[in-house]
Amino acid sequence: MRPFGAWTACLLCGLLPAAAGAASREITVEHRYLNLPVKTGAPKHRMRYVLGDNTVREFDIELADGAPGFWVFDDVSEWKGKKLRIEVDGVAPDFKGLAAVEQGDGIKGAENLYKEKYRPQFHYTSRRGWLNDPNGLVYSDGEYHLFYQHNPYGCIPANMHWGHAVSPDLVHWKELPEALYPRRFDDWCFSGSAVEDKDNTSGLRAGEAKPLVAAYASTGRGECIAYSTDRGRCWADFKDDPVVKHQGRDPRLLWYEPAKHWVMAVYDETDGKRWVAFYTSPDLKKWEFQSRIEGFYECPDLFEAPVEGGDGARKWVLYSGDAQYAVGDFDGKTFKPDAPGKQRLWYGYFYAAQTFSGAPDGRRVQIGWGNSWDGNVGFPGMPFNQQMAFPVRLTLHKTADGVRMFAEPVQEIDALHTKKHAVADRTLKPGDNPLADVSGDLFDIRAEFEPGDGAAFGFTVRGVPVVYDVKKQEISCKGVTAPLQPEDGTVRLRLLVDRCSVEIFGNGGRVALSVAVIPADDNHSLEVFSHGGATHLRSLEAFEMKSAWEALP
Repeated sequence: MRPFGAWTACLLCGLLPAAAGAASREITVEHRYLNLPVKTGAPKHRMRYVLGDNTVREFDIELADGAPGFWVFDDVSEWKGKKLRIEVDGVAPDFKGLAAVEQGDGIKGAENLYKEKYRPQFHYTSRRGWLNDPNGLVYSDGEYHLFYQHNPYGCIPANMHWGHAVSPDLVHWKELPEALYPRRFDDWCFSGSAVEDKDNTSGLRAGEAKPLVAAYASTGRGECIAYSTDRGRCWADFKDDPVVKHQGRDPRLLWYEPAKHWVMAVYDETDGKRWVAFYTSPDLKKWEFQSRIEGFYECPDLFEAPVEGGDGARKWVLYSGDAQYAVGDFDGKTFKPDAPGKQRLWYGYFYAAQTFSGAPDGRRVQIGWGNSWDGNVGFPGMPFNQQMAFPVRLTLHKTADGVRMFAEPVQEIDALHTKKHAVADRTLKPGDNPLADVSGDLFDIRAEFEPGDGAAFGFTVRGVPVVYDVKKQEISCKGVTAPLQPEDGTVRLRLLVDRCSVEIFGNGGRVALSVAVIPADDNHSLEVFSHGGATHLRSLEAFEMKSAWEALP
């Protein structure tokens, strides 16, 4: 890994010699960025930067040999005033893509940034490139930090770095420079987590800021520790990395207060099976294996929360990347589920979710990856790919089936509300649409229905149907379906509608669906309907939304 701002420590560690036979170009670094021309689908080439005799950055890129589809940018300000050789493998010496690389203090082609045709307007996306798993979610010194798997060089999953953004309110995000760079090619920075070491148990504090400590899976070494002493802006590797070496990935850090020690919950593949393993440490540096539990796949999360209506009871939740979870007890070393099997809250395009460490007011706030990468959805023609799901607050509730987890959008979304459309106490008959005069791309919709003799009811958003099947007691959208039984004769639905996604929350978050969509360009309509008979609409509020990018912090 090459932490941003820490090249002095890493320049001589594990670096590769310059490749022979590559087309090359030498420049003197005079500006902050190198702007690189990319065309999605073009042949991939290995590109590297060579400083002296050392390769200091190396990656694969779909370098455009002609008109680019878009430009990506690479921060090279650390080498300002130095001569840098740029090499590209497998191309002729006069390769146009190499000749087109140019320096600048801004991002080339950014005139339309955050205003692109398919840019989500209140879901986080990176300025350029591919993103997937949220990593290192931590609240510290008034900021929510969102790190994530990021390919800054193109819109395909490759070259994994840790991207980084901060927000004061979970709605308005400011993208910062890459936090973690790969140490060398093929030693990628895979998923992990971060915590604030408020008591300086690690001894890493070097100023007034409390250390931020991240654990991540290095594909070439194992589970590694990186730390920041300047509010997450610059990162350095722990000198004794890796701290855990095993067959697995995705370490999740947390503080276990009763025993005053740190816990690492990490995906493990011992004996060819899928587990979550638990390690403990007094200082985030030296780790001791304690136990493992079978049946959980990738990107674990582990947290304790109060049970709503549970007379003060608290339970632990063990959650994995595939959106399945178990409720139980954790003694700092071993997790014991209350019952066999696992539960599901999320359905659809939602993966590798993680909750924030240290969120204020004791809230448990979760962000997942809206993984719309199956070939038929995404953001066609855009200089970015993939989005994060909107942040939700998780709560535990006693139900007839046991303790279950619920999810609802964080209340901060209300800051984006503009015009309100309301309907109350109305019987919907087939063909009725009290929202016929409403149009737009962005909505927060909240409604309560009483099923009647109709076969189905719901919404059609920009031509995309969201349907509740009364007989099956299911909510569905674009092939994503979840069970949803009425509560006291009522079905409550909430929809978040963005440029290319619909998120649906049923009965106060008892179930949640994340759906990727590409609506027709010319369809901005909104419909509430009842099919096959009448449905009583107790209440409906549809808020038009403004863009979160209009007032960046």
